[in-house]
Amino acid sequence: MTMYRVLLERAAEKDLARLSSETHARVIAAIQALATNPRPPGCRKLAGSKHDWRIRVGDYRVRHRREVYR
Repeated sequence: MTMYRVLLERAAEKDLARLSSETHARVIAAIQALATNPRPPGCRKLAGSKHDWRIRVGDYRVRHRREVYR
Protein backbone atom coordinates (compact mmCIF):
# COMPACT_ATOMS: atom_id res chain seq x y z
CA MET A 1 0.00 0.00 0.00
CA THR A 2 1.31 3.44 -0.91
CA MET A 3 2.04 5.83 1.94
CA TYR A 4 1.70 9.53 1.33
CA ARG A 5 3.32 12.33 3.29
CA VAL A 6 0.77 14.67 4.86
CA LEU A 7 1.80 18.30 5.23
CA LEU A 8 -0.17 21.01 7.01
CA GLU A 9 -0.20 24.64 6.03
CA ARG A 10 0.58 27.11 8.79
CA ALA A 11 -3.02 28.38 8.80
CA ALA A 12 -4.26 24.82 9.35
CA GLU A 13 -1.88 24.37 12.29
CA LYS A 14 -3.23 27.56 13.87
CA ASP A 15 -6.83 26.44 13.36
CA LEU A 16 -6.06 23.06 14.92
CA ALA A 17 -4.51 24.73 17.96
CA ARG A 18 -7.83 26.47 18.68
CA LEU A 19 -9.83 23.23 18.87
CA SER A 20 -10.70 21.43 22.09
CA SER A 21 -8.35 18.56 22.91
CA GLU A 22 -10.97 15.92 22.06
CA THR A 23 -11.83 17.48 18.69
CA HIS A 24 -8.15 18.12 17.98
CA ALA A 25 -7.36 14.43 18.49
CA ARG A 26 -10.21 13.34 16.18
CA VAL A 27 -9.19 15.75 13.41
CA ILE A 28 -5.50 14.78 13.67
CA ALA A 29 -6.43 11.08 13.46
CA ALA A 30 -8.49 11.76 10.31
CA ILE A 31 -5.64 13.76 8.76
CA GLN A 32 -3.09 11.06 9.55
CA ALA A 33 -5.37 8.44 7.99
CA LEU A 34 -5.10 10.34 4.70
CA ALA A 35 -1.50 9.11 4.47
CA THR A 36 -2.74 5.60 3.71
CA ASN A 37 -6.11 6.37 2.12
CA PRO A 38 -6.39 9.80 0.48
CA ARG A 39 -10.01 9.10 -0.53
CA PRO A 40 -11.69 7.60 2.56
CA PRO A 41 -15.40 6.74 2.59
CA GLY A 42 -17.47 9.93 2.66
CA CYS A 43 -14.75 11.98 0.98
CA ARG A 44 -16.25 14.47 -1.46
CA LYS A 45 -14.80 16.61 -4.22
CA LEU A 46 -15.26 20.34 -3.68
CA ALA A 47 -17.34 22.05 -6.33
CA GLY A 48 -15.48 24.52 -8.48
CA SER A 49 -12.10 23.04 -7.68
CA LYS A 50 -10.04 20.64 -9.70
CA HIS A 51 -7.91 19.15 -6.92
CA ASP A 52 -9.57 19.91 -3.56
CA TRP A 53 -11.47 17.32 -1.52
CA ARG A 54 -13.07 17.33 1.91
CA ILE A 55 -13.77 14.91 4.69
CA ARG A 56 -16.07 15.50 7.64
CA VAL A 57 -14.95 15.04 11.21
CA GLY A 58 -17.96 15.66 13.42
CA ASP A 59 -19.05 19.27 12.84
CA TYR A 60 -15.82 20.13 11.03
CA ARG A 61 -14.75 19.83 7.42
CA VAL A 62 -11.15 19.04 6.60
CA ARG A 63 -10.14 20.28 3.18
CA HIS A 64 -7.29 18.48 1.51
CA ARG A 65 -5.55 18.01 -1.80
CA ARG A 66 -3.44 15.15 -3.04
CA GLU A 67 -0.40 16.32 -4.91
CA VAL A 68 2.15 13.82 -6.09
CA TYR A 69 5.55 15.03 -7.18
CA ARG A 70 7.95 12.83 -9.09
